[in-house]
Amino acid sequence: MNGPSINGVKQWPRESRPREKLLQRGPGALSDGELLALLLRTGIAGKNVLTLAEELLQRFGGVNGLLHTGADALRQIKGLGPAKRTVVIAVLELARRALAEDLKAKAVFESPRAAREYLQLQLGARPHEVFAVMFLDSQNRLIAMEDMFRGTLTQATVYPREIVVRALHHHAAAVVLAHNHPSGNAEPSLADVELTRTVMTALALVDVRVLDHFVVTRETAVSMAQQGLM
Repeated sequence: MNGPSINGVKQWPRESRPREKLLQRGPGALSDGELLALLLRTGIAGKNVLTLAEELLQRFGGVNGLLHTGADALRQIKGLGPAKRTVVIAVLELARRALAEDLKAKAVFESPRAAREYLQLQLGARPHEVFAVMFLDSQNRLIAMEDMFRGTLTQATVYPREIVVRALHHHAAAVVLAHNHPSGNAEPSLADVELTRTVMTALALVDVRVLDHFVVTRETAVSMAQQGLM
């Protein structure tokens, strides 16, 4: 578009426009709000794009919170149409893929922060419980991650034999288990501990190790191995 942008960055003085600032001074010179404003491009009726960007960051708890936000939560924002939601969701997916590439290139636990962030991006914003498995090779590099079960997770609804089948399919040497708590409480329950031990017993029969089980929320991912629960 060559004309003026309604409620957009073209209304700002040239020296304060985020696009010009980025080109002249680099991305580090921009605030989180300015970077997000560049992606959104235009505001909405009665609200310029920088105000919209800063309100989104405030609502979701900053960049990290926004990246862990699902499409359903974005749909609740008044005036945030499909085009803008698509941009944010696309950035989220790029972040997921970048972390996945990192975990495929080196051992998962060489970068525990990356593993936690990857699991939070994958599971943290889910509105329902999901039990997922990261399948690893003999060097503990990520082969694939699969959502295995969803709903209310108990020993009756998580089937260890299906995890065994998928581990054999991927020729996995080890796995990392993960499930989310939509309630926001990341503390593992007694049922989580019992389920972990059941899965460990099943996978031991085919010589596949369970390295950890993470309980994931939007804010954090708690390692059951670090808590001595495995």
